[in-house]
Amino acid sequence: MTIAVCAKWVDLRPEIDPTTGRVTTDVRRRGFSDADQAALETALVLAAERSTGVTLVSLAPAAAEPALRELAASGAASIIRIDGDGDGAESSRVGTALAAAIGGDVDLVIGGAYSLDRGTGSVPAYIAHERGWSQALGLIGVHSAGGLTAVRRLDGGRREHVRIAGPAVLSVEGSVAHLRRASMRQVLASRDLPLTVVPFVGSTDRVIVERTEPLRPRARSLPAPHGARALQRIVELTGALVERTPPRRVEAEPAAAAAEIVAQLGRWGYLD
Repeated sequence: MTIAVCAKWVDLRPEIDPTTGRVTTDVRRRGFSDADQAALETALVLAAERSTGVTLVSLAPAAAEPALRELAASGAASIIRIDGDGDGAESSRVGTALAAAIGGDVDLVIGGAYSLDRGTGSVPAYIAHERGWSQALGLIGVHSAGGLTAVRRLDGGRREHVRIAGPAVLSVEGSVAHLRRASMRQVLASRDLPLTVVPFVGSTDRVIVERTEPLRPRARSLPAPHGARALQRIVELTGALVERTPPRRVEAEPAAAAAEIVAQLGRWGYLD
């Protein structure tokens, strides 16, 4: 069983217009983040212990092939390039495409915990969903002694030690490992590495949001205020002197709590 590494070809130093906020990218500045490089190094270490190979997978155009070969020169055995531009694609489509491109002989997928252009780190989760595998994310350490284990970064400076069994998707941070430097022989050999190009096919399902304003209860019909003076009308409109229902705390099961909320809305006049 081989190990697949997912990497994203992005602009490492995008230029941002301070006036308009427009982001300008350049192919000459593109490369791979520290997290993606750490993912490849982690895969190479695990592959050496398992006596298996590493496949580099990326959604990128043809212009990225020299950079992919340069990255794979560190030790990857093959490259799979999904023909497309992932800059404007939804994370769900990217994850679906990557999961489909990864062969059936792969039991471990490693990727960066974040990308430099968006930083959401959601693509590994979509890959795990499509493959039906478990996922370990936010990893700051991966160890194989006595079985595959990892250390997760949690909020508040806490850490979590996890044991990984079976097929899984790992998301590592850039501090996990430093990618080894490829030798001149490896760089020259990378020009002949097997490179498979597959079409960009992913789920095109979208969620159409037709209402973006906050949801509010239905408006009530109120009679016009009475009173000769403006103060009297204001008091009547605001209900300042009207006896109100005192707040109360209700502890109930979800179904009973929902029924109580509906009943209270009816007493207030929001429901027919």
